[in-house]
Amino acid sequence: MHIITRKRIIEFGKKYPDTVSALDNWYRIVKSTDFKNFAHLKDTFNSVDKVGELTVFNISGNKVRLIVAIHYNWKKMYIRGVLTHREYDKRDWKKQL
Repeated sequence: MHIITRKRIIEFGKKYPDTVSALDNWYRIVKSTDFKNFAHLKDTFNSVDKVGELTVFNISGNKVRLIVAIHYNWKKMYIRGVLTHREYDKRDWKKQL
C-alpha cells in the first residue's frame, strides 16, 4: 500500500517516543502488503475497526489510534489522524476529519 502521509506518524512519535516502535512496525507491515479489502486487513490487524468511511487501528497496546481512509482499488491509505487513546475517546476528531 502507498501511505500518504507518513509525516503525521513521525510528528506523533516525536511527541510520544514510546510509540515509535509500534508505529514503525505498523508502517512496515502496511507498506509491504497490498490489502484487497477490509477482511484481508482484519486478518493482519485483528483490532482494526471501521468507523463510518474511516478505518481505525489500535496501535501500541491500545495507546494510539491511527485513523486512515483506505482506497483498496488504488492501493492507497491516507492518514487522517494519529491520536492518543484519550484524544480519540473525546470524539472531537470526528469534527476535524
